[in-house]
Amino acid sequence: MVTKLLHTRYRVNDLDKTVTFYKDVLGLQEIKRHKSPRGSELVFLKTPNSDELIEICSFPASGPVTLGPDVTHLAFEVDDLESFAKHAAEKGYPFSDGPTESSSGTFAFIDAPEGYEIELIQYRK
Repeated sequence: MVTKLLHTRYRVNDLDKTVTFYKDVLGLQEIKRHKSPRGSELVFLKTPNSDELIEICSFPASGPVTLGPDVTHLAFEVDDLESFAKHAAEKGYPFSDGPTESSSGTFAFIDAPEGYEIELIQYRK
């Protein structure tokens, strides 16, 4: 049996652009960067208040990344969705959907550089 979720990997074509997005737009912290034994370039990012990491992987030897629509997304909690929207738009990442009210709060989506969807949730207090 598994005992703990360690990380989620997203393979990308442009490692630097994607890592910049996660750091500058979402505010994640780069924890480590290295090359795997098979040649993948790996960057591990940490979200405040979470133990699990996000691994951004570039592995050109396996061919280009082709992302189908609505395959997967990451969801992050934010304190103030409106302030986040302004910050993300200033960085070139406006909401692609929302904001939408729900019974638990408000949520919206932005698209990361290679099309991976990012959900932002502001829970009702």
